[in-house]
Amino acid sequence: MAISNTAQTKSPTQLVVVLSEHPDSINAQLSKYEFINSHWNQIGTTHDVTLGRTGLANGIGQQLLKGNLKQEGDGKSPAGIFEFGTAFGYASKQEAPDFKLPYVQITEVTQCIEDGKSKYYNQIVNNTKVTKDWETADFMKRADDLYKWGVFVKHNTPAKLEAGSCIFFHLWRGPGKHTAGCTAMTEENMLNLIKWLDPSKEPRLIQVTGEEYSDSKKIFGLLDSAR
Repeated sequence: MAISNTAQTKSPTQLVVVLSEHPDSINAQLSKYEFINSHWNQIGTTHDVTLGRTGLANGIGQQLLKGNLKQEGDGKSPAGIFEFGTAFGYASKQEAPDFKLPYVQITEVTQCIEDGKSKYYNQIVNNTKVTKDWETADFMKRADDLYKWGVFVKHNTPAKLEAGSCIFFHLWRGPGKHTAGCTAMTEENMLNLIKWLDPSKEPRLIQVTGEEYSDSKKIFGLLDSAR
């Protein structure tokens, strides 16, 4: 998937770039870019995030890393280029900040389905409104409040069996604390990101190691100044 910016094609004008030093690293950095006046411009400052407990593996779609594809339960965050889905949080829609993304309120009955045999695999559901056909799922109203704010990453959508599920951006446990395969950050950085993301600007996530990112800049259409 080439990211270009021309009058003839509708292309992303917002990019979220997450770079780690090594495929096995749980630490990475996030930068935001917007295409303004024919140039990519960094928005805000680069900040720390954490990845899955075993680093990165190729997600569904464009293959940016050497090695295997991400699998369900491997503890890896997906590497590649992805769209963003709905934002979510514990607040009601009325109490939530002014998000541009669609928003889902998380309650005690909200689950993300991790069972590949379920027809709801890799979907967020209200478990009182569907017939349960799964054995494994993530209850999203958590005691540790990791999902107080977050956004769904559209990896493995539509879902392929055992290719990985419930990949989010969400709050972190702290610096250097890994996730189960998501990308995590402070509450302040999470809210700034969600408020900035605008579906009309076709935002994309680029998540990869620094080495592969440098080798693939032409794929992303980024200017040299966008690092």
